[in-house]
Amino acid sequence: MPMPPRLGASGRYFEALKRSMDIVLSTATLVGLFPALVIIASTVAFTSTGPIFFRQPREGLNGKLFTIYKFRSLYVDRSDLSGLSQAVDGDPRVTPVGRWLRQTSLDELPQLLNVLKGEMSLIGPRPHVPNMLAAGMRYDELVPYYDLRLSVRPGLSGWAQVNDLRGPTTDAERAKSRVDHDLAYVQNMSFGLDLKILWRTVSDEILPLGMH
Repeated sequence: MPMPPRLGASGRYFEALKRSMDIVLSTATLVGLFPALVIIASTVAFTSTGPIFFRQPREGLNGKLFTIYKFRSLYVDRSDLSGLSQAVDGDPRVTPVGRWLRQTSLDELPQLLNVLKGEMSLIGPRPHVPNMLAAGMRYDELVPYYDLRLSVRPGLSGWAQVNDLRGPTTDAERAKSRVDHDLAYVQNMSFGLDLKILWRTVSDEILPLGMH
């Protein structure tokens, strides 16, 4: 049986520094992008019937459930609130506007509110729905020490996402690889690693949007 991985940086100083970065950057982003957020919200409201925001229970720090916020990208009568049926490329449940939001990850922007509330961090493993499945198996059955990823706050972006493991995961091997990256983050967590992931998220995912 493999040994449990060690945990990375912890303590009051690291937590205070990480939380300060979360509050400052998420507040600045919400203020700076406010006009864009209004445009996105209006577009979602006027192009399909239903609420502007999608809400769903996710597992947070120590497995505590919280409600995650996203711009709604699915037709309201086809949404799966359990999250066990992941939307994939070409999924008919996704609205035309929702398809663009998901491709650009702009549907995730409301999670900055989750960050401000302390339910999420800017950087950390992506929050899963309870009993998340891949290839018909629960993640905690696929990967030893899966629950260790719950020892830190979930994030808007993480080590898995900047290593091309973003989006829906239904394949068992890809699911294992994603969680392995999450556990690697937990093991090596540091303020420097957070800055590296933040920079790669901005340079790889956000800056290219301004070039189109």
